[in-house]
Amino acid sequence: MLFWRHGRTAWNVENRFQGQTDIGLDRVGHAQAERAGKVLARLDPDVIVASDLRRAADTAGYLSRACGVGVEYDKGLRERYGGSWEGLTGKELSERWPERHARMDIPDGEHISEVGDRMVAAVDRALARTPSGGLLVVVSHGAAVRAGIARMLGISDEQREVLGPLSNCCWSVLQTRRGGWRLMEHNAANLPEPVVLSDDA
Repeated sequence: MLFWRHGRTAWNVENRFQGQTDIGLDRVGHAQAERAGKVLARLDPDVIVASDLRRAADTAGYLSRACGVGVEYDKGLRERYGGSWEGLTGKELSERWPERHARMDIPDGEHISEVGDRMVAAVDRALARTPSGGLLVVVSHGAAVRAGIARMLGISDEQREVLGPLSNCCWSVLQTRRGGWRLMEHNAANLPEPVVLSDDA
């Protein structure tokens, strides 16, 4: 399966906490999504599921048009709800809640464990519709994707920062092996060159 973060928004540029505020893509974000959609279409996805927030839904639309697979929407893939932090810049958050901001501990927002729970539940719903050996593409948001990946890899909420950030319109690839998930790519923007290499080499 492949997790794909939405394209750029004006609030990304301004470093504003977006959360579940429904911000659309900016001009650059549309261009990013169109380019990446054409690249990812070469993987022939079987199922595309996206957050219903515009920035993710519109990003998914570019892949859908490039490969001919319809998009399904799941509110469980929304970004982490940020309460009173939504719309504020990183600088403003650091000034008002220095300790909480350093820990990303939102006083009236969604706990990261809740984000991980709903992300995994949404992924499971989509995987149930994905044929065996097929490819699922999940279009979502930076913090939500990292929470979902961490949960799927068995990384604790406290250790989730071991996964680096996911840039706008970049993706991460997970693959099943021996009943569990492993991370094959993270924060990628191009398809890898084919590599034939065994785990024992």
